[in-house]
Amino acid sequence: MSRGLLARALLRGRLPVDHCRCQVTSPLYSRYYPGVVVRGFDADVAKFRGWRRLMSGSSTSAAATAAEEGKKEEGKKEEEEEKGGEVAVSSYWGIRRPKITREDGTEWRWNCFMPWETYQSNISIDLKKHHPPRIFTDKFAYYTVKFLRVPTDIFFQRRYGCRAMMLETVAAVPGMVGGMLLHLRSLRRFEHSGGWIKALLEEAENERMHLMTMVELVKPKWYERLLVLAVQGVFFNAYFVLYLASPKIAHRIVGYLEEEAIHSYTEFLKDINSGAIENVPAPAIAIDYWRLPNDATLKDVVTVIRADEAHHRDVNHFASDIHYQGKELKESPAPIGYH
Repeated sequence: MSRGLLARALLRGRLPVDHCRCQVTSPLYSRYYPGVVVRGFDADVAKFRGWRRLMSGSSTSAAATAAEEGKKEEGKKEEEEEKGGEVAVSSYWGIRRPKITREDGTEWRWNCFMPWETYQSNISIDLKKHHPPRIFTDKFAYYTVKFLRVPTDIFFQRRYGCRAMMLETVAAVPGMVGGMLLHLRSLRRFEHSGGWIKALLEEAENERMHLMTMVELVKPKWYERLLVLAVQGVFFNAYFVLYLASPKIAHRIVGYLEEEAIHSYTEFLKDINSGAIENVPAPAIAIDYWRLPNDATLKDVVTVIRADEAHHRDVNHFASDIHYQGKELKESPAPIGYH
């Protein structure tokens, strides 16, 4: 075999070194192939092969070291983020919420609502306002709500904390259903909604925040959670079908439901004032959402929630009146921001 062919074979590993009948003359080569001597050009080739293996091992160890260092850096970053009260979720898209602060410069602690979504409830609203049912559809809506109140009174009696929690799981449904159906109609007809989509979704979100507040005060039991699942499943589908069939009756029913909610929260306040229910400190989420003072109590929370329900009563009776006049909601500006 020529010297050139021998060199290429050695480089590619195709020629076993046992075939070389010679003695060691190269210290580097003898490290890898003891008992072998390669003279002339073949000795250079052998040295090159030894160097290549040596460098290959060095590069592998260097890559492993770099990977370990990278893991350590990532671990440090995660620890720093956890110490700051946040858990970092890496995203290929680079999505990250900007740092939000209050007016006093302190960091905002909530993700479920932002500072610009908070407000001070108008507690001076008329709580005794009532829409008297005169025509058949109004009477149907009114007595349907009265009928639904009977099992609620039997089950909860004067446990107004649990009663309010159940009430809010139902009250947050109509706004979402109405807003969703108006949204789909707007898409189908290529027309604006007059702001009613936003108004109804605001109502649903406001009712949901009532629930989030009540959950902080009243810890639901397992059978109450089961009842919520059943009631919400039935009510959502029933209200969905009703809104498709007659939005004016659907909004009228919600108006009467809100009237019942005002009555329930008024009784809640009576029990707080009499001492039957302890007037505990308001949860932090309520203080921030309604901009209550730091020393606010349960009585303050129930008062602002009752005012919200009165506003929802007015909005839904107003929406129903628009339909009764033979018009569509888009023809009258929506009361956006009217909690």
